Amino acid sequence: MNHESITTLGQLKATNYQSRSVKDELRKNLITQLQNKEVGFEGVLGYDETVIPELQTAILSRHNILLLGLRGQAKTRIARLMVNLLDEYIPYVSGSEIYDDPLNPISLYARDLIAEKGDDTPIEWQHRSDRYTEKLATPDVTVADLIGDVDPIKAATLKLTYNDERVIHFGLIPRAHRSIFVINELPDLQARIQVALFNMLQEKDIQIRGFKLRLPLDVQFVFTANPEDYTNRGSIVTPLKDRIESQILTHYPKSIAISRKITFQEAKLTPEQRLIEVDGLLKDLVEQVAFEARRSEFIDQKSGVSARLTISAYENLVSTAERRMLISHEKSTFARISDFTGIIPAVTGKIELVYEGELEGPANVANTLIGKSIRTLFTRYFPDPEKAKKSKKVNPYAPISEWFSEGGTCDLSDVLTTAQYKRELMKVNGLQDLVKTLHPKLSANQTLLMMEFVLHGLAEYSQLNKDFLANGFGFSDMFDSLFNVDMDDDEDLDFK
Repeated sequence: MNHESITTLGQLKATNYQSRSVKDELRKNLITQLQNKEVGFEGVLGYDETVIPELQTAILSRHNILLLGLRGQAKTRIARLMVNLLDEYIPYVSGSEIYDDPLNPISLYARDLIAEKGDDTPIEWQHRSDRYTEKLATPDVTVADLIGDVDPIKAATLKLTYNDERVIHFGLIPRAHRSIFVINELPDLQARIQVALFNMLQEKDIQIRGFKLRLPLDVQFVFTANPEDYTNRGSIVTPLKDRIESQILTHYPKSIAISRKITFQEAKLTPEQRLIEVDGLLKDLVEQVAFEARRSEFIDQKSGVSARLTISAYENLVSTAERRMLISHEKSTFARISDFTGIIPAVTGKIELVYEGELEGPANVANTLIGKSIRTLFTRYFPDPEKAKKSKKVNPYAPISEWFSEGGTCDLSDVLTTAQYKRELMKVNGLQDLVKTLHPKLSANQTLLMMEFVLHGLAEYSQLNKDFLANGFGFSDMFDSLFNVDMDDDEDLDFK
């Protein structure tokens, strides 16, 4: 049907156009999508076996939906993607504030216009992208915002009494007639405002300042909420929750692989930044930081650790490497573990600390998470240093440990040129040989990265001492470090 050529009610009737409710529309288009095995909710990753099937079931059941989950779990994105299940265009009565269906008008304006002009009533077409309304629930949201209010100026201008329906100024929900309406963070909505939604969901009438108006609105409601809000900032009142037919629980990515896909899909890098080499090890380390945060005793788990943490961290990692390249006037570079000093601002801004975490400090907690991530991934690439030390076989880390025990130190800052970085690593006896033996097929850059990884890994397994420098890390012998600390303490003693 060529909608552009249909401009009157009579022309629309001649096409045998059938009106459908928005819920029936979503259902029919989803059925077609499922039968054709088309990909729905594109860009939402990790929910294929959990959230998406439940969401599709709710749509087939023509339910209003509550998406319940911690921050950064794609709840709003899912709601926005539901628009793709709407018809591309729908007709509405021209000039209608609430986009009345020409075949089923509900507003006084549309009914009067059709009564006056009949089949000559002008109609227009609304694209599905315009059939989505979203409101963030905040304590200052009013009934007037959502439902509407009596407009005294309109009453005075049109010389109408307050008993006339035409004096009503419609709020967001009536204006979302035949659309998807989303309220984000529903528990933040005051209880008295939630109560005002009861009739909208069930009885289909609205009440504005005592003006009772039967207005059978056709709206697909989607609500989002964070479980933390139930105790901290408010709750969903029971009668409202009872009227939301399907509650769907969202979750964080369950694997590093899915988490990586989300990060690279969402990370906003410039074309120049995309040329910077980032090894798969570093990509996994960025994701592991979030996994470690989600089980850290320093972080409030009820608040959650958003997927935005890894996205921001990855962007910062690349930018740290880019900054070094610009300062050093190099034409290319590759990301290093020492560049992880640059992701700390991205981590500290995305975590809510418990009391113990506050005592540690956000930066220390971030460094702890990075360290634990290195420890977790280290044994995928190299032998367990603790087992190697206890084993009767030759310890592959012995030459490295001996070099440090003889006074060797290695300082790796995030501003070293590639040549300086290589020189600093190559001076550590046995380091290159270990990497070459276990990973002989690596490129030159990957070999250097793995050499640095070994130092960090040994430090996390308490085989080396790692100091946090202003813009990087310094490695030294564990026992020399302990001895020096003791000597420093002794200097403070007052011998008499």
